[in-house]
Amino acid sequence: METLAERRTAAPDPGVGAGTDPDVITLFAQEATSLTRLARFYLDDRTAAEDLVQEAFIRLSRNAGRIRRGGSAAAYLRSIVINLARDHNRRGLVSLRHRPPALPDAPSAEEDAATRAERQEVIDALRDLPRRQRDCVTLRYYLDLSIPDIAETLGLSNNTVKTHLQRGLAGLAETLEGNR
Repeated sequence: METLAERRTAAPDPGVGAGTDPDVITLFAQEATSLTRLARFYLDDRTAAEDLVQEAFIRLSRNAGRIRRGGSAAAYLRSIVINLARDHNRRGLVSLRHRPPALPDAPSAEEDAATRAERQEVIDALRDLPRRQRDCVTLRYYLDLSIPDIAETLGLSNNTVKTHLQRGLAGLAETLEGNR
């Protein structure tokens, strides 16, 4: 099965893009990598994360005519990826019984054991946060989105996002300090 990274580096297929909105193709080039990283905060399987991102772009291309305001397509994609990841995790318990476990991702050369352990500790702490807090923290500090962008992505008010960020950071600090 071809991965997302291989698709990005492969020579373009003459049939690909025929009938596809050029804006969606451009958005894919700009956002696919960060969306895959976002999905990885929710999923342990890199292939599943890439599949979710592809599904998000399929859904975007189906609804591209309705989404034309500047920046709203990226927010729409982020919300789709988060929702698909949640759905994937809900179904995960059932699907894990019917398929072999995914092969673990090989760590990059630059990552050493201590860095991986610390990163996993932070990810575990993020996953323990309530859903809205986790969503706000990952969008703010991982994707560097502004408060208004997070609010648009999640369909919340700016003040609600700020509250979830404050509570999420406090929860992370408490969890991470308790583990040391």
